[in-house]
Amino acid sequence: MRGFVGFTKRNLLLFFKDKQTVFFSLLTSIIVLALYLLFLKATFANSMHSAINKYPGLISLISESEINTFTNLILLTGILGSAMITVPYNCLATLVMDRENKVDYDILATPLKRGQIILSYFVSAAVSSVILTSSILVVGLIIIGLQGEIYLGGEQILQAFGVVVVGSVSATAALMIVMLFFKSVNASGAFGGILSAVSGFVIGAYIPISQFSNSVQTVCNIFPASHVTIILRNVLINGQLSHINESLSGIDQGMFVASMKNLFSFKAKILGYQLDVPQMMGYVLLLILGCIVVQILTYSKTYKRA
Repeated sequence: MRGFVGFTKRNLLLFFKDKQTVFFSLLTSIIVLALYLLFLKATFANSMHSAINKYPGLISLISESEINTFTNLILLTGILGSAMITVPYNCLATLVMDRENKVDYDILATPLKRGQIILSYFVSAAVSSVILTSSILVVGLIIIGLQGEIYLGGEQILQAFGVVVVGSVSATAALMIVMLFFKSVNASGAFGGILSAVSGFVIGAYIPISQFSNSVQTVCNIFPASHVTIILRNVLINGQLSHINESLSGIDQGMFVASMKNLFSFKAKILGYQLDVPQMMGYVLLLILGCIVVQILTYSKTYKRA
């Protein structure tokens, strides 16, 4: 256990000492923020205004502040969803660097078992990801909270951090299987560029998944990151929507809030069947366990003995 802890600490220090790696880990989140401020915020706000205009009498009951807070929370879930893919991937770069520099031969010569070695890489990457994504959540909630009421209690905030932890761990578990097949940093970097470009669309950060066809929604929702983003959206925004629903006093019979949840994908749809939050969380947890087993078996097959 001492060797496992020491090796995990070594991986953590290697990652956080490389400031450029930490920066580029957060680069996709910065890009999503820029796109949101330049293009997406107006699009999301217009979608909400269009939904309001469908129900006469709602315009005077829903303030611009509430619309702004809602769109900002949509932004935050999109940024976190993207970060919970790109950050774990970059945190796993140590694994590829060790292989490229032949450090893995020295590691395999230590008393550590192969299962301990791969779990150490996994734990260090997951911890690094949790720290960075949790920081994004804290900063995001503070900024949005300063602009308007976000209707989040202590329980919801703790749930949000819990979802971030689960999301970071699930992405690390899934992406580690991919990283085990890379032999050079350049190859993993090229794949990382593709991953960064695609991830925002897969989780619905740029365009709500509900806007796609059922087949495309099924493909997007195969990935655990999409489920985690939707769960986080429920945790962070349900309070805001409940407040809006209360302020409407049943004028629209709850149709406006229902349309918002449908438009911005508050449930995952796979093969036409909608999954609620407990089902999505169960899917993600099962995938974590499955990926850990696969990565241990894959490490034993792909890494030579010293």
